[in-house]
Formats: sequence, C-alpha cells, structure tokens
Amino acid sequence: MEERSTEEMPERLRHLRQRALDEKKANKKYFHKLAQRKPKELDTAVATLHDEVFESTDCLQCANCCKTTSPIFRDKDIERIAAHLRVRPGELVEKYLHLDDEGDYVLNESPCPFLGADNYCSIYDSRPKACREYPHTDRKNFHQILGLTLKNTGVCPAAFEVVKRLREVLPQ
Repeated sequence: MEERSTEEMPERLRHLRQRALDEKKANKKYFHKLAQRKPKELDTAVATLHDEVFESTDCLQCANCCKTTSPIFRDKDIERIAAHLRVRPGELVEKYLHLDDEGDYVLNESPCPFLGADNYCSIYDSRPKACREYPHTDRKNFHQILGLTLKNTGVCPAAFEVVKRLREVLPQ
C-alpha cells in the first residue's frame, strides 16, 4: 500500500497529533468535570455536535484511523469477516490478528490490510463493530467513554472537532 507523504495530507490531519497533545491536559481536566454532568445532557450535546461535524467530514479523505490504529475484533466480527472472505475464522485470525495485552484480537499491523490505496475498505459491509461505530462520538452514555474519546482526538480530526466544540457548548 502506498503511504501518503506528509505534504499530501490535509492540513488538519498533518498537525492533529500535536494539536491533540497540546490540548490533552485541558481536555483531560475538562472531561473530569464533564463526567459529573447529567449523562442525558451530555449525550444530547455530543449527538448534535457529531451530526454537525460529520456533515462536513469525509472519512475517505483521511482514513487515519485505518492507517494508524486497530479496532478490537470480537468473535462475531471474526465470523462475519471470515464468511465475507470465504475463509475459516481460524485462517483469518492466523493471517491478520493477534491477542493484545488485554486479551482482545487486534490487527497484526498498520495500516489495516483491508484498506485500499483509495482509502476504501475492502470488507466495509462486514467490518468490525468497532469500525462501524468509530469514533464513537454518536454513542449514548458518552460519559462512559471519555478516556477513549480523549485518545481518539489524536487519531480522528472529527473526534478532535467534536471535543473542541463540546468545550464551547458545555463550558465548565
């Protein structure tokens, strides 16, 4: 797979990791206070922001999540993907996955072997649940995934933008 040079990356992606690091301490402090808000209020605000941000976000222009991180593959995901690829689940695991330190199946390598040079996923209709839900900014009980969201701000420009706008909409 051909990697994009830094110059070819969109501006907001090129500097995302540094911006996320610069904001990490403030976001962590903000999330600590945010966890004390009513979950329904938080869910409503985040769902609205998610919709707004994704109106102008084209994941195919980025695919940084697929290039840099691995989703968790649950047994159902492995069975579904194996059926899609017409291989046994054991073959899929042997070829593409390993158990991480927490006992979850994850990809052996990055970028994802199912990601094409055009940023399209070759198993899109069968992709893991974690991929379907990424970056998880439209999920209920958002207060339960604040740590994951903080991590995702360094990977996903949309997650970064949702958090940035959230700090404006629900100031502390």
